[in-house]
Formats: sequence, C-alpha cells, structure tokens
Amino acid sequence: MSEVHAGLIDLASSSGIKPKTAHELMSREAGGRANLRYTDRDQKNYLRTRRQRNLMYGEAGCLLRYFQQQLNKNPSFHYAVQLDSEEQITNIFWADARMLIDYANFGDVITFDTTYGTNNALRPLEVFIGFNHHRGVVVFGAALLYDETAIESFKWLFESFLDAHADKKPKTIFTDQDPAMAKALNEVMPNTWHGLYTWHIMQNGIKHLWNLVKDGSSLLQVFKTCMFEYEDENEFEKSWEEMIDKYATHDHSWLDGIYKLKKKWAKCYMKNTFTLGVRSTQLSESLNGDLKAYLKSDLDIVQFFEHFERVVEQKRHKELEAEFNARQKFPKLSLKNSPLLQQAVQVYTPAIFKIFQD
Repeated sequence: MSEVHAGLIDLASSSGIKPKTAHELMSREAGGRANLRYTDRDQKNYLRTRRQRNLMYGEAGCLLRYFQQQLNKNPSFHYAVQLDSEEQITNIFWADARMLIDYANFGDVITFDTTYGTNNALRPLEVFIGFNHHRGVVVFGAALLYDETAIESFKWLFESFLDAHADKKPKTIFTDQDPAMAKALNEVMPNTWHGLYTWHIMQNGIKHLWNLVKDGSSLLQVFKTCMFEYEDENEFEKSWEEMIDKYATHDHSWLDGIYKLKKKWAKCYMKNTFTLGVRSTQLSESLNGDLKAYLKSDLDIVQFFEHFERVVEQKRHKELEAEFNARQKFPKLSLKNSPLLQQAVQVYTPAIFKIFQD
C-alpha cells in the first residue's frame, strides 16, 4: 500500500467514512478494484495496525498527544486534566480557540448539558453550549467527566471553564437538578443565576408521578401549566395549591422538593432573569444526536475527538450559511412604514429580528 493510499484511508477514517464505503469510493476513483493495488482486507489490516499503535500509548497517552497536536496547531487551544490520588486521569476539559471567541461574544447565557454523563455505555461527555446571533448552537467547551459524583469534580470543571475564558462568568446557566452540581455552581459562580432545564423537570415528573398519572390523570398537564403559563406569582401559587388539593399530593416528596426550587423553573419567578429564551434542552438536542454514535466507550479516544471536532465544525458551517443567507435578503416587515422596524431590520439578523418583530 502506497503512502498516498494510506493517507487517503486515514483521511476517510477521520472524516467518519466507514471502511467499506471508503474502499468502494477509492475503487471507483481508480477505475475498478483491480487498479486499486490493495484489497479491502489490506485496508482493514492497516486500520487495525494504526489502532494498535495508538493503544501502545494507552488512552491517556493518546489523549495528551492529541491535545499537544492541537496546541501546536493553535496555541490558544486550552485543556485541563484532573488526576486522582493515584495520578490517573479522572476528568478532562478542553476548549479550542473558536470556542473562546464564541464565548466572549455569546457567553451571557449558557447551558451545561450532561445528557450522556449518566450512561455507563457512553463516554461521559458534558458540553457547555449557547446561542449565537443567528440562534444557532455554539459550543463553549466540553469535558469528559469520569467522576461526577463529587462536588469537587464539578468545582474543578467550572473553575477550569472559567480559567479558559479569562474568568468571564455567565449571567445565567441552565443545568439539570444534580445537587452536587448546584452546590459547586454556587461556590464557583455565586453571582450567576442558576436555572433548571424544564425538559429534565418534566422527565423527572413522569418518573416520580407515574403512579398518579398512569390511569389518565391530568396532573402532569396541570404541573406543566404552572411551569409555563402564569405570569403572576399569586396565580401560580393559587394554581399550585389547587393542584395539590385536587390530586391529594400534600406529602409527595418529589413535588415538595421541586416546589422549593420554583424560582429556578416557574415562568412567573423568572420575569426579571436574563435567559434569551433558553429554558429547555433544545440547544443541545441536535448536537447530541450527531455525537451519540461516537460516544461508545469502546471506541478509540482519538476517533471520538476527531468526530467531536467534525460535529462542531458542522455547526460552525451552519453559522456561515446563516450569515450568507442574511445578506441576501431582509425579512418582511409587518408594518412597512415603521421607522423602528426599518432600523431594526438593518441591525438584527433575521432570526433575532423575527423575535423582535413578533
């Protein structure tokens, strides 16, 4: 196998192209399998040898070598590694140069997504994300948090995140209900408002209230109304009390606990909170879908990082597309003669202008 072919195989592999598909593509490029000068088995053997060579370094060695390569490409690349008492890597954080720039521009409201952190079959990926000016997803940093049971792990992660971003703290952060995470946030970012994902709350509601709703009870719908519909705090409190009375849930531990956190999720208590419209996990859903196939813990760590890079680049390319489209035409004005709208449409991106106009 020539160096050129080996390079093409490496390129296909790092681009997420399956070996069989890559071999078929190169066969066609060469005018048939007979002209390719290596077989499908040769390709498999080459990839296996490459993986074995990586394994010689061990996962930690491959990881550090990968980070060093990123630093060589761009000195602004940032990473941090936490070791346990036996000097084994337990937690990892990284952010590339573009993430640092994006956070400086769009990091006022962020979400910390731990969707895969509790799945033992997947790598424990945690991602800091937000919106850009086109309401597209931007990534501000990521972590592999192998020890997420201790407050100290979350403290280390949040401190590493701030260290990467010149200690700029977000105004608002949304997370799930993990108590260790909440305590760490309170210690590391005491002035940042901490909200809870409404999607996670509803999922927990289904789990904890299942015995009460499985026969067709509308308890969850009433709970959802309390979460999203009421602007006035008194209306919320009245509706909550009526819900508790109607469904006889006065001593329900989960409802009692979530009620105590109402200022982190109820609309009426968030009127003066800067959220940019972020209340759920909609930011991370598309990112998670693209990443899931490459989070299996038995996959090569370098393959994981290469795919993560590729997914992030896809999101960045969508921003370029949105920027291009925004320059092609302006959105329609609901009031054509409005000076305010005429000025706003010149300043805002179409996505932001639509929110402003509506």
